[in-house]
Amino acid sequence: MLSDSFFSWDPFRELSRLQVDLNRAFAGANGPAFNVWTGQDSAVVTAELPGFSAEAFDVSVFGKTVTVKGERKPIELDGATAHRRERQTGSFVRAIELPFRIDSDRVDAKFERGVLQITLPRAEADKRRSIAINAN
Repeated sequence: MLSDSFFSWDPFRELSRLQVDLNRAFAGANGPAFNVWTGQDSAVVTAELPGFSAEAFDVSVFGKTVTVKGERKPIELDGATAHRRERQTGSFVRAIELPFRIDSDRVDAKFERGVLQITLPRAEADKRRSIAINAN
């Protein structure tokens, strides 16, 4: 006779749990997720980074690439043992290549309410220009 625990086992629930664990493991290899928007004159990069402080980041640009380095330290509670840890801790480095060169003198980075936003203006040399045609 089959036990009640056999009937409560749901293979689809187990596969779903496995998929969540795999997604978390592979996302952790690259660090937090970043969104990138590009327009004619600039790009904006954003990332939701709860648990970080503004001092935990280093943003640098070179050519077409913006690099973000950061570190989230684990939270420890005196006298308590962690029951579950799902939020990533540790260091990460993300390099994002844009389709144009960046004007590094005009880059603006903000960190407000757990969201990092970096505005990356297009270098003047990469902007489209109209060329006047001379007629003889």
